[in-house]
Amino acid sequence: MWRLAFMLAVWGMGAFAGCRDMAFEGASYSICEVSAGADLRLFHSGPDGALGSFSALDKMLEPRGLRLDFAMNAGMYHRDLSPVGLYIEDGAQATPLITRAGPGNFGLVPNGVFCIGATLRVIETLAFAAEKPSCRYATQSGPMLVIGGKLHPKFLADSDSLNIRNGVGVSADGSRAVFAISNDQVNFYTFARLFRDGLGLPDALYFDGSISRLYDHDSGRHDAGFPMGPMVGVVVPR
Repeated sequence: MWRLAFMLAVWGMGAFAGCRDMAFEGASYSICEVSAGADLRLFHSGPDGALGSFSALDKMLEPRGLRLDFAMNAGMYHRDLSPVGLYIEDGAQATPLITRAGPGNFGLVPNGVFCIGATLRVIETLAFAAEKPSCRYATQSGPMLVIGGKLHPKFLADSDSLNIRNGVGVSADGSRAVFAISNDQVNFYTFARLFRDGLGLPDALYFDGSISRLYDHDSGRHDAGFPMGPMVGVVVPR
């Protein structure tokens, strides 16, 4: 019942309902829900190169009469802050799709792509390569957390690999994206179950861990830390 009440509350508040904390199986999470009608974008660079922070992003938006309402890191990156895997911003592809398995969390296949287009989608990488969907914005990351209602096959319920983690899940009809960041250290299995069993989302993608950060204008939350690569955010007029 709490989940139904949560969904009704956020649907009644518009395209972006803000962020709120929730508990799931003993861990705390901050949950931010965005509808397909919101001005949701991906960001990486400004006139002087990689933005690296929410503050730099908001400063770049200011002359345009815009500000951030919500933002989160949105995918892994190299030491120079360039994206790992596919990255599309405002229709322009900056880096290509990676379809092979590889080291680290990104290469723990199946991985996937978060696509902002006519709808909001999380698509497994090989399915994305075959379909070639139209995305105005897209970021590739990994591993997938939930694929068609099933957890990633390599996740272990008793794994002792604990970390702060963040990611995104989407509704079956593509009308909603739900961004989550753990406020406690959790393993992949628990984090994936948050999206599937706690939020009822059939597809979800991991963004990152340890550097995971959140910006929420209404609550005043502004996580700081080392420079970031890709960021996702909702933009509104100042």
